[in-house]
Amino acid sequence: MPRFLTLSDVCEELQISSAQAYALVRSGELPAIQVGGRGQWRVEQTVLDAYIEAKYEQTRQQVARDRAR
Repeated sequence: MPRFLTLSDVCEELQISSAQAYALVRSGELPAIQVGGRGQWRVEQTVLDAYIEAKYEQTRQQVARDRAR
């Protein structure tokens, strides 16, 4: 497994559009780096894994709040 993923890889893994992935990166919600002369975005696999886990936790908390109502 490569250490760094392209935004296309991120799109594939999260099943989102390239515009959505770009927005996550530009907003800072999904940390990424720019590399190369054309400034292509790369997301570290461990960062994406942490992002996914954080989303699971947010969902768990939301479900718990909804059940408490």
